[in-house]
Amino acid sequence: MFNLYIDPGTGSMLFSVLIGIIGVVVFVLRTALIKIRFILSGGKKAKIDKNKLPIVIFADHKRYWNVFRPICEELERRGQRAWYYTASPDDPALDRDDFKNITCEFIGEGNKAFSRLNFLNAYILLTTTPGLDVYQWKRSKTVNCYVHTLHAPASIFYRMFGIDYFDTLLLSAEHQRKEIRQLEELRKLPEKDIRLTGLTYLDEMKKRFDSAPALEKKSDKPVVILAPSWGPSAILSKYGAPFIEELIKTGYHVVIRPHPQSFSSEADLLDKLMKQFPDSDDLEWNSDNDNFDVLRRADIMISDFSGVIFDFLLVFDKPILYANAGFSKDLYDWWWLEEEPWTFQVLPELGKEINDDYKGNLKAMIDECINDPKYEQARQKARAATWENIGNAASSVCDYLEEKLKELTSEESSNK
Repeated sequence: MFNLYIDPGTGSMLFSVLIGIIGVVVFVLRTALIKIRFILSGGKKAKIDKNKLPIVIFADHKRYWNVFRPICEELERRGQRAWYYTASPDDPALDRDDFKNITCEFIGEGNKAFSRLNFLNAYILLTTTPGLDVYQWKRSKTVNCYVHTLHAPASIFYRMFGIDYFDTLLLSAEHQRKEIRQLEELRKLPEKDIRLTGLTYLDEMKKRFDSAPALEKKSDKPVVILAPSWGPSAILSKYGAPFIEELIKTGYHVVIRPHPQSFSSEADLLDKLMKQFPDSDDLEWNSDNDNFDVLRRADIMISDFSGVIFDFLLVFDKPILYANAGFSKDLYDWWWLEEEPWTFQVLPELGKEINDDYKGNLKAMIDECINDPKYEQARQKARAATWENIGNAASSVCDYLEEKLKELTSEESSNK
C-alpha cells in the first residue's frame, strides 16, 4: 500500500489539462450538432443560440454580493433577464425571493464552480474574479464577452496576468485605466474596452452612511481599527504581536478586523494572536460579514495595501495610518510598471506611514492624523481622483451590459 500525493500546483495543472480536453470534446460535439442541424434544415442556418443566457454574473464568494446586489436590483427594475451564479452556498443572493428577472443559483465551490463556467453558454459574463484563462478557469468558446469589474478604487494589485484575458474592464478611476494601458503595451496585448462606471458598493455604502442616525459613542476614547490585508507583506504577518501591544499601550479602544482571507490562509497566525490578545474592554476582534458598523464606529484606521483603506477614507471621511511593511511586488502586475502605483503615490498625503521604528510613536502619530486638517484636504483630493460617477455606478454598469447585449445579439442576427 502507498499514498499518492499530488501537490496543489500540480493538481491545478492536471485539472486545467483535464478541463482543456473536455472542452475540446464538448466543442467538437457541439460543432458537429450544429452542422447536422444545418444539413437537416436544407442548408438554412439554424437558430443555435436559443439556450444562450443573456447576462451571467459570477461571484466566487458571498462577500461580493455588496458589489452585485445594486446591479441585480437595477437589472430587475429594468426587466432585464440575468443569472447570478455564486460559489458560496450561503450567499445572501440565494435568499432573495423577490426577483422575477434574476435567477440566483449556487454552482458549487472551487473547481466545481469553474467547471460549470468553463462550458457556459452566454452572451456576457460579469465578475469580480480575476485569473480568467490563467489557471483552472478557462474562457468558454460559447461566451461572447467577459467583463471584469473592480471592487476597490485603489491601484490594481492582482496577481500577474489576472485580468489580461477579459474583454471589458469596468473601473472607477483614470489612474486605473492608465495602469491597464501600460500593462497592455508592455505585454503586447490588444486594448480592452474600458469604461469608468464607478463603484456600486461604495455608492451603497455612502447612501447608507448619509442616511444613518447620529452615532452614539460609548466613550470619549478614540476607536482605532486595525484592518490589514493578508500575506507576508501585511501588518499582522510583518509586525504581529508587538504591534498589537503598542496599540494597546495608546490607551485607545482597539478593534482588529483581519482580512477574510486570513481566516483560511493564515489561520494559525490568527489563532495564536487571538489567544494572546483575547477580547477585553480595550480590544475586540471583528469578523462581521458587513463592515459598515465597525467602520462607522472607528475614528482612525491602520492598514497597509488593503482596499478597505479607501472605503474608510472616501465614504466615512476619516484619517488613516498605513504600513508599507516591505510590500513585495514580485507576484503582482505592479512588477511590470515603471512607476509607483497611484495608491503608493497618494498614501503619504493621506496619513502617516508606519515603519520599523513605530514603537513608542503610535499614539503621537494617531493624534496627529486625527487633528491635522491637511489630511482632510487630501481626502477630498483623493475622492475626486479615484471615484468616478459617484451615486450612479449601478445604472452605468447596467447601461453598458444592455448596450453590449444589444450589440452582440444584433451581430448574431445579421450573421444568420
